[in-house]
Amino acid sequence: MRALTVVPGKADSMKLIDVDEPEAGEGELLVDAIAVGVCGTDKEIASGEYGWAPSGHERLVIGHESLGRVRTAPEGSEFSKGDLVVGVVRRPDPVPCGACAHGQFDMCRNGEYTERGIKQIDGYAREVWPVEVDYAVRLDPKLSDVGMLMEPTTVVAKAWDQVEQIGARAWFEPKSVLVTGAGPIGLLAAMLGAQRGLDVHVLDRVTDGPKPQLVRDLGATYHHGSIDDVTSKVKPDVVIEATGVGELVFGAMSGTASYGIVCLTGVSSTGRSLKIDAGSVNRSIVLENDVIVGSVNANLKHYADAARDLAKADPEWLARLVSRRVPVEKFQDAFTAQPDDVKVVITFD
Repeated sequence: MRALTVVPGKADSMKLIDVDEPEAGEGELLVDAIAVGVCGTDKEIASGEYGWAPSGHERLVIGHESLGRVRTAPEGSEFSKGDLVVGVVRRPDPVPCGACAHGQFDMCRNGEYTERGIKQIDGYAREVWPVEVDYAVRLDPKLSDVGMLMEPTTVVAKAWDQVEQIGARAWFEPKSVLVTGAGPIGLLAAMLGAQRGLDVHVLDRVTDGPKPQLVRDLGATYHHGSIDDVTSKVKPDVVIEATGVGELVFGAMSGTASYGIVCLTGVSSTGRSLKIDAGSVNRSIVLENDVIVGSVNANLKHYADAARDLAKADPEWLARLVSRRVPVEKFQDAFTAQPDDVKVVITFD
């Protein structure tokens, strides 16, 4: 069967190769791939900046935004042939640390976790993949065209979970949310804000293409001005930051309403300097009881939350997030950005 692989740490090493078809181990599903999403992490792995191959192997099968149909399932499991499923990305470290021991492997304390398609475990960009029943999540059948959005939805499901847990330290009844960035993470974060009945605002730099209308069709407001202009008008109770751009990160920190919560999901590039009034930022955070929290990855609870949230969403709106579907034999096209890209996926079916 075909699998999309790289040599981690080596740029331009991505190849579609033939590998042995897997057999399901004890307690595993065997899944026929439908598609995998392509994200920034995949592009970093492809360019040699990131990634670890399985022990004893040169190449890593990439792909962590999975979608497939069950071919075989263990007798007595909750899965059946034909079920639409995704595979969880992260696995707890083998020690394990306290967080992993409590099922919170997204919060691993010692860094010894592993990840499908990223760190030491082959991923889902292959025609058939095995997955442990405990790390497979069933999706609503109506998501057969868009279920590869599940993994990025888990990221924002966790972000919202973090916001709500922090807010619960006192009386908390947010009215508005600002999402910075209208990529897949930002748009899905806005979708979850709309599902919560909030006044949703999205800031992005583009003025045309699909993103502004996708935002408006959520009943949200689209902005393309400066972060300071937007926060001064909106005074958001919550900010979900999905770009990693320094100006937006610090602008969000300074621009929330009192008792505001900023959740950072975007990973910033290193080596850039930004002049800020650190004293003013600190003063605002302390005197207004603001909170800044980073959030990455997701655990099984967030996968369950994301499956529920996607099932509630408008399938036609979700389908418009998928701007290009690239057959696996033309995988290079999926890693070449085009102006109107939102989410690009590689298809196997």
